[in-house]
Amino acid sequence: MPLDLSDTLVVGISSTALFDLSESDAIFRARIDTHPDEAIEAYRRYTLAHEIEHLDEGTGFPLVKALLGLNTFQPEKQSPLVQVVVMSRNSPETAIRVFHNIRAKNIDITRSAFTGGESVVDYLDAYDVDLFLTTNPKDAQKVIDSDICAAALVKEPPTSISEIPAGQVRIAFDGDAVLFSEESEIVYKAEGLDKFLDAENQLQDTPLSDGPYATLLKKLSRLQDRLPHKVDYSPVRIAIVTARNSPAEMRVIKTLRHWGVYVDEIFFLGGLDKSKILKAFRPHIYFDDQDGHLDPAAKHVPAGKVPYKSDSPLNR
Repeated sequence: MPLDLSDTLVVGISSTALFDLSESDAIFRARIDTHPDEAIEAYRRYTLAHEIEHLDEGTGFPLVKALLGLNTFQPEKQSPLVQVVVMSRNSPETAIRVFHNIRAKNIDITRSAFTGGESVVDYLDAYDVDLFLTTNPKDAQKVIDSDICAAALVKEPPTSISEIPAGQVRIAFDGDAVLFSEESEIVYKAEGLDKFLDAENQLQDTPLSDGPYATLLKKLSRLQDRLPHKVDYSPVRIAIVTARNSPAEMRVIKTLRHWGVYVDEIFFLGGLDKSKILKAFRPHIYFDDQDGHLDPAAKHVPAGKVPYKSDSPLNR
């Protein structure tokens, strides 16, 4: 009987988002445009020569480690709380170094997909993936365009990560064009702040439409329901960090209520620097759609960019 993962949070992560493979990747990229066959062979020789060597942690590693730690709370004879799948364009032969490091770091990842150069995106649905973390812009864009699941193009790892309480996962989200649809963001970009604030105030009782991360937030909410929860401590802590401010805040709060979703913290910043709030919140990862917010934040916390759909007006 197939494993039921409907209540399991499944994260797909590329090997380059899990570990720092920038050195081998640079060898491949240096030749791929002019000598593709030579690039593949050079990459293969390098990985085989270094397959038992240590790899530094990638941007997604802290999140994966913390999420898998939640399985200590798993009730007997129930589906797993969290599963992680490594998904890579590498061939199985060149993946040995990744497997060595997964074992060496004692990370409970048992599922993987190595596609030998083909895109891994076609296999996300087969693995029931809810969130896909990658360093490949084309793969991230393809996922967002197809609505398979949430996807992010991860930034470089931060120089240092603040200590987070053991046994806890912290995730932070932007609002518009991430959790919520881009409709309000388009009004702001096209008509300005005053029109945006007036429209959101008038529509405060109309729930915002789902954005690319709405389903993921709802899955995280179900995960929270399966975990032990105390007033002062939850194993999964969720924050929304948004540039919205009054009177545009009510629509967000009422939308979350309409979804039946509880978030632990929410910050309406009204143009203040998000990176300071994120540094204080200390998330395992932060998701936003704008580099202007992500680049400063990525110096302090792991961060991932949520692409707009290819046909989105926001690309213009």
